[in-house]
Amino acid sequence: MLTTDDHRRDSANLRYVYPVISRRAGGVSVGINLNSNNACNWACLYCQVDDLRRGAPPPLDLALLERELTQFLDAALNGDFMIRAVPPAARRLMDVAFSGNGEPTSAAEFAAAVDCVGRVLEKFGLTGKLMPRLITNGSLLHRPQVAAGIRRLGELGGEVWFKVDRAEPEAVAEINGVALAPARVTAHLARCAALAPTWVQTCWFALDGRAPSAAARAAYCALLAPLAGQLAGIHLYGLARPSRQAAAARLTALPAGELTAFADEIQKKTGIRVLVSP
Repeated sequence: MLTTDDHRRDSANLRYVYPVISRRAGGVSVGINLNSNNACNWACLYCQVDDLRRGAPPPLDLALLERELTQFLDAALNGDFMIRAVPPAARRLMDVAFSGNGEPTSAAEFAAAVDCVGRVLEKFGLTGKLMPRLITNGSLLHRPQVAAGIRRLGELGGEVWFKVDRAEPEAVAEINGVALAPARVTAHLARCAALAPTWVQTCWFALDGRAPSAAARAAYCALLAPLAGQLAGIHLYGLARPSRQAAAARLTALPAGELTAFADEIQKKTGIRVLVSP
């Protein structure tokens, strides 16, 4: 049985497609893992990927991706997958999500992969019914092929979850392992929101026993406030599964009350709605 704590990429014995129960999506999320080599252009301290490495994915077998997604959706819709592998309360398909073991948009064929998903959804009569979703760090929005893929995602009725864990450059460097200027984040977020409905997703936790400071909270709100009216909202979530990185022992989940209090602060300072998943 699948659980919210088990997001193994090989759960269906397929190369690209893997089902999970997503606490934020609220049911079965059909994952698309383009980064089968565990390579990512970021190195987040809380990442649950074993043997995470820097880099981009290998060339994609788009025909295989399309066959696997077709095979899995047929099993979920017409076979016994839901009864056999999913607890009763979660037996509903919620999305087809580009996520996986690295940054999906780093695949040179990302836009073509979105087209693959579109064809399969149309084949099953699910266009406009089963949402395609991209979970991204948003760092590659300047690439034309990435923007084209996100635009196509929006045309299919999909949306983007765009990672913003911290706003201060030194905190981003420590948490996400990259040098990133706030102005660049804002520009990429604005561009993404113009292409498809876009949510910010933020992992909020204590590091070395210390919760993010008042200054960190203020910087986060200041970063996002100018985008009020452009963003669909914010997913604020805590640590649900253990990190597989060397820094795992440094991370601690925050009490639900602290996440709720920060969500209230964000809404008051930015006017952007916030959904909380402790």
